[in-house]
Amino acid sequence: MFRMPPATQALILTCVLAFCGQYFLDLDAFALWPVGSGQFMPWQMVSYAFLHGGLSHLVFNMFGLYMFGAELERVWGSPRLLAFYFVSVLCAALAQLGVAAWSGSVVPTVGASGGLFGLLVGFAMLFPHRKIVPLIPPIPMPAWLFVVIYGVIELGLGVTGSMAGVAHFAHLGGLVGGWLTLRYWRGQAPFGWGRR
Repeated sequence: MFRMPPATQALILTCVLAFCGQYFLDLDAFALWPVGSGQFMPWQMVSYAFLHGGLSHLVFNMFGLYMFGAELERVWGSPRLLAFYFVSVLCAALAQLGVAAWSGSVVPTVGASGGLFGLLVGFAMLFPHRKIVPLIPPIPMPAWLFVVIYGVIELGLGVTGSMAGVAHFAHLGGLVGGWLTLRYWRGQAPFGWGRR
């Protein structure tokens, strides 16, 4: 834990402390509520990413933060990792708010998954041929292929409404946000050319 880069470690510790706090405090005001619910507040577009819906939700997200966040932080440094992560979190929130407004949902959203999907696409863009072994199926594949497959699955689950209670479009929003951020930093289309 203490060999992790500082920003990754801080994100994980903050999420764990917030999860513990959910058992003793009413933190509903920090979940991401749809605009139409009457409970939406602007700070929720960041604070929701520190709350989780259960222990397995927390463990999987923190494992992903450890796997991908630490690696990216070693390359980018802490400030750039945090900027990248929180842009992904914000893009995930915007996507979820848009879907909630379209569907009329008034259910709140919690979890770091949108930020994690941003880190995942960032990892795949920096290390496209690095092998990843998913839990199901446990077949080694290059990072770029893993992200493409995972993104297509999320899109399919979101469109069909499968696995109710999972914010599939927030995941996709985080993924797109991370992809666009890295392309912006690289000066790639649609942001122009030559920026470093």
